[in-house]
Amino acid sequence: MNIDWNLWSYYLYALLLVVGSVVAWLLNLVALPGNWLIVGGAALFAWLLPVENDRGIAWNTVIALAVLATIGEAIEFAAGAAGAAKQGASRRAIALSMVGAIAGSIIGLSIGVPIPVVGSLVMALFGGAAGAFAGAYLGEAWKGREEPARSAAGRGAFLGRIWGTVGKFAVGAVMLAIVAWDAFL
Repeated sequence: MNIDWNLWSYYLYALLLVVGSVVAWLLNLVALPGNWLIVGGAALFAWLLPVENDRGIAWNTVIALAVLATIGEAIEFAAGAAGAAKQGASRRAIALSMVGAIAGSIIGLSIGVPIPVVGSLVMALFGGAAGAFAGAYLGEAWKGREEPARSAAGRGAFLGRIWGTVGKFAVGAVMLAIVAWDAFL
């Protein structure tokens, strides 16, 4: 029996790439640049294991992944900022909602730990949205705006954050499918 160790090692590296990409994809829920980590992993894979015998990730795929990651970031930013801005939030409130979203995601992730996998992910999403609400609310309070304006900006940031994260997460799912397809098929 003749074992092709090059083939085995290729598929081991491909499996590591896909598992790493899944972890990176999940980082999107805690407001970290998971999609860009997928691009980085695919680029490293393409560089270290060039396409050979119809196996591997081509540089065209890496470029397509970078375009998709850019689209995901645009969706997340536009939805988050638009949600607050639509309610008349100030730039300060929008900036603080972004900071609050990151902090809230991390806190939510920690709170959700007792419920394996799903609890952490759901709490990271809602923690990020709650953090966005708090940041926008505080930003408007800092500007001296009245309660109704504060709450409206917070609600807009909350909903914008949820929709932005869902959009970025969906783009990341497409990226993950492309990486797995290109690495294994």
